[in-house]
Amino acid sequence: MKILMLTPYLPYPLLSGGQIRTYNLLKQLSEKHQVTLFSLIKDQDETKYIPELLKYCADVRVFRRSKTPFTLRNIAKTAISSYPFLVIRNYVSEVTQAIEQELQRTDFDLLHAETFYMMPHLPKTKTPTILVEQTIEYLGYESYAKQAFPLIRPLLNLDIKKIKRWESYYWERADQLIVMSEQDKDFIKQTTKVQNDIAVVANGVDAAWFSEKPKISHKNPTVLFVGTFKWLPNREAVRYLVHEIWPHILAKLPNAKLHIVGNAPTDEIKKFEHEYPNIVVKGRVEDIRDAFAVADVLVAPVFSGKGTRYKVLEAMASGTPLVATPTAVEGLHLQENTHALIGNTGIELAKQTLILLNSASLREKLAQASKQFVQKNYDWQSISSQLDIIYRHIGASNENK
Repeated sequence: MKILMLTPYLPYPLLSGGQIRTYNLLKQLSEKHQVTLFSLIKDQDETKYIPELLKYCADVRVFRRSKTPFTLRNIAKTAISSYPFLVIRNYVSEVTQAIEQELQRTDFDLLHAETFYMMPHLPKTKTPTILVEQTIEYLGYESYAKQAFPLIRPLLNLDIKKIKRWESYYWERADQLIVMSEQDKDFIKQTTKVQNDIAVVANGVDAAWFSEKPKISHKNPTVLFVGTFKWLPNREAVRYLVHEIWPHILAKLPNAKLHIVGNAPTDEIKKFEHEYPNIVVKGRVEDIRDAFAVADVLVAPVFSGKGTRYKVLEAMASGTPLVATPTAVEGLHLQENTHALIGNTGIELAKQTLILLNSASLREKLAQASKQFVQKNYDWQSISSQLDIIYRHIGASNENK
């Protein structure tokens, strides 16, 4: 099948969950389908990654959006538009023109849009559209607004209402909506008027690749946090870890280390290294397996947002025991005390982390069970097969119209 895919980022290098997902799906689907990729970029320097994507795509075209989101132009446009800031900052009019031209040249079977805020680029067309929502956007922004400075909170809440309105609108408009978990599907069904079919295609992990690097012997008990810090719930989570969990761990294990790893750490996060004992902020690392190799426990104190957490799947694939909130493992169908230890408060999460740091046998037990679990349920090959089935079903339905 011929597929035109739209993404708000170039799916390489693998710095965020969205990039990881799209890249691995392109890699798997390229054996069965011909994909033309249209992506937004912030910097012309990103074009150097196009050759890597051409290994799996028939063509790759990129379109420049503003390098920084909070430009006067974007803010002014948002003020007079019914669209939220999230759509305005990711809208490039040339994309719509390019899609129209591409549809005239090529008889595509499907249009595949990653994220609802790429949907405004689509012209009127009879070609079936698949919308993939890796998270429910407005929920993440609601959490951020609650903690924002009171004077700007009304503006944020207005913008969140816009996000919610347009997110629901495009969920209904798509011929097929795909979400990351049954919980996301149920949430949409229960809280919106969306009645069209919703499919679940979870995120995955390259289990074999993570297994290639074994654990490295190290002296100090080491806790790890991983997450891209452009995503608001991750900033919230690492802040909670440092303030509400880490002091309890240090009180019992003064020689313990905390490694904070992830793309685009904020100035606040960078300062943790100097303001709190035994914290190392590594930021972006070239090979995430190196971070897991020296970690005894991954802690994921996530309290907001939807979607499947890559940090959780990667930890399990690497054999790193997991301590998490229920939100962090939502939709993964993990068994508590078999695949992860769960806590709801800072004290509970600290207690569970200390249990693992003090028991090598329990760490090994969880690590082995977790590895087997992701290999069976979340390897990219099986995940891509699910998406392939949906592609073929939607394509066949269109042919029969």
